[in-house]
Amino acid sequence: MMATVQAFTHTQRVRVLYKTILKLHRGLPLELKALGDQYIRDEFQRHKEAAPEQAQAFMVEWTNYAVTMAKQLGIRGTHTAKTIGKPLKEGELDNFTGEQIYQLFELHEAATKPEADVTNSMSDK
Repeated sequence: MMATVQAFTHTQRVRVLYKTILKLHRGLPLELKALGDQYIRDEFQRHKEAAPEQAQAFMVEWTNYAVTMAKQLGIRGTHTAKTIGKPLKEGELDNFTGEQIYQLFELHEAATKPEADVTNSMSDK
């Protein structure tokens, strides 16, 4: 008897990755969770109509993010994690577009705002 292997469509793979990342964000402190959830929503929406090559790179990078977050958070969340995130390697910014550098700057600004500012800016959206 031959078992059939049902492959996920691209749309299904995107949804699984999106939901996985949102679940991983549950292990973050509330202010980081809110920031991360909003960022991922914006990024996935922005890439909805991406060209196949861009979509492939997008999926690879977000999968790497999910794997990194899973390793860093462990099964118990941030209270057992040593660090969250990873620094950019020298030269990686050279591969970014101007728009990506601007997004990174905006993310940095939002992440380093005092907690009250982050809460207020998230509720404004």
